[in-house]
Amino acid sequence: MTSTRLQGDGGTALVEFCLLSVLMLVPLVYLVAVLGRVQAAAFAAQTAAREAGRAFVTAPDDDSSGRFAEAAAAIAFDDQGFGDPGTATLQLACPSTPCLVPDARIEARTRVLVLLPGVPAVLDRVVPTRIEVTARQVVTVDRFRPATLLPSQPGAS
Repeated sequence: MTSTRLQGDGGTALVEFCLLSVLMLVPLVYLVAVLGRVQAAAFAAQTAAREAGRAFVTAPDDDSSGRFAEAAAAIAFDDQGFGDPGTATLQLACPSTPCLVPDARIEARTRVLVLLPGVPAVLDRVVPTRIEVTARQVVTVDRFRPATLLPSQPGAS
């Protein structure tokens, strides 16, 4: 019995392994990068909504409450890398005027757009290149807080 051995087949297993490893590893690394960015957006949206609501209800008056909320949300967005005004937004809603009356409910809504890394903007019509992450937080003004005085009320300066 003679064994016939194919000539020129030596070393191809290593090449096949490297090629298949790269083909499997590149999409996996991309998936991990995208999921990490989406998770960062979820953290940013939730933290910004929570902190903006807290800053709004702890502000000394209605005039400064919006600025306090915007500043708190900006810090939360910047912390996760979403400081660009086009990618992160904050909306505040209060049912009464003035907003800072005891037991009033203030609603803070945030929206973060996550741009998929490595996808050209030209493909936006064919493939969605952004993911929208939203969060909502309702905060109640402290019951024992003194109501904000309007200029027409007695005692207001």
